[in-house]
Amino acid sequence: MAPSRPSSAAPATVKTRLAAAAAALGFDQFGVAAPDAVARMGRGEALARFVALDRHGDMAWLADTTRRADPRALWPAVQAIVMVGSSYAPATDPLALVAQRRTAVIASYARRRDYHEVMKGRLKHLAQGLAAATGAEVKVFVDTAPVLEKPLAEAAGLGWQGKHTNLVSRRHGSWLFLGALFTTVALPPDAAETDHCGSCRRCLDICPTAAFPAPYELDARRCIAYLTIEHKGAIPAEFRAAIGNRIFGCDDCLAVCPWNRFAAAAKDARLAERAELGSATLIELAGLDEAGFRARYAGTPVRRAGRERFLRNVAIGLGNSADPAAVGAVLVLLGEPSPLIRAMAVWALGRLDPGRFGDQQRRRLASETDPAVRAEWAISPSGP
Repeated sequence: MAPSRPSSAAPATVKTRLAAAAAALGFDQFGVAAPDAVARMGRGEALARFVALDRHGDMAWLADTTRRADPRALWPAVQAIVMVGSSYAPATDPLALVAQRRTAVIASYARRRDYHEVMKGRLKHLAQGLAAATGAEVKVFVDTAPVLEKPLAEAAGLGWQGKHTNLVSRRHGSWLFLGALFTTVALPPDAAETDHCGSCRRCLDICPTAAFPAPYELDARRCIAYLTIEHKGAIPAEFRAAIGNRIFGCDDCLAVCPWNRFAAAAKDARLAERAELGSATLIELAGLDEAGFRARYAGTPVRRAGRERFLRNVAIGLGNSADPAAVGAVLVLLGEPSPLIRAMAVWALGRLDPGRFGDQQRRRLASETDPAVRAEWAISPSGP
C-alpha cells in the first residue's frame, strides 16, 4: 500500500483536528502561540533581570536568556508553538500534611509518575500525527530545552502567570504540567489569557521563606522547592526552620490560590498519586539505603534528585519534627559517609536534643575531617 499523502487542509482545520487529538491523548488544555509571543510580552527582559540579580542560584542553565526569550533562536524554522497542559490537581489539601510534623511532605507534582516521561511520550505521539498529516517538521519539549513554557502557555490561552510566577488556569487552578510542540505549520494562534489575580496576594503571604521580593517576582535562592530539589549544597541556616517537614518541593503558594476551587482532582491514571509517597514518616525515610531509595521512588521526580540530597532534606525535617523519637534516626545519619547528610544531621540533633548535642560533639568532632561538618559542630545549638 502506498503511503498516504500529507493533507492540504487549511491551518485552522489542522488546528481543530490537532486539538481533538490532544484531548484524546489525555491532555486537559490545548492552545497555540506565535513564535514571537514571548518577545512581545516582554518576558525576555524579565528573565534577563532575574539572572542579572543572581536569583537563579545554582540553575546555571537559566543564564541562556537569548534562546529562551525567542523560540526562533532555538529553531529558526518554527511557525507555531502548540502548548498543552495536564492537570495534577491533588484530591486533598496538601497543606494539611505540613501540620503533621512527623510526616515527610513531598510536593504534589512529585507524588506520582514523572510527568516528563508521560507528557513527552504523548507529545511525541501528537507530533507524529501532525507530521504525518501535513508533512511538517516538528519538535517536542518538556523541560528539555531553553523554552519559556509558562509565558508561551499564557500566550496560547492556557492560563496566566500569577503573582507566584506559576501558571494559573481558570479551569485547573495552579496545578498544570506543561509541554510544547514546535512546528513549521503556521497554525493560527489563540488569544492570550489575561491576568485574573486582582488584589489577591495569598500566594505571596504564605511563603515560609519570603521568596517573593515583589508580586510576579521570585528569588529562587529563597524558595523551598529550589532549596530541596535543585540546590546541591547544605541548606543555608536561615531557611532550615522554615522548611519544616517539606523534604521535596513546596506546595504552599500553589495550594492557597483561589482559582483552585474550580480544579477537580486529576483523573489521569498515568499521573495518579501514589498514596505511599504522601504518608511516610521522616523516621521511616531516614533509614533508606541506596537500594531502598531507588526502589521507593522509581519512576518519580524524587529519584532524579538522588539519595544524598534527599536525606539532607530528611535530616532538616527531623530537626523540625519536635519528635524525641527522631533522635535515634538523626544519630544514624551522623554516621553517613556523605558530609552533606552529616552536616544537616548535626543541626537536627541540636534542634531536637541540645543536651545530647554536647556529648556527641565531644565524641565525633575529633574524628570529623570535613570542614563543613566541623563548622556545624562548632555552632551552639539553639534548641527547638
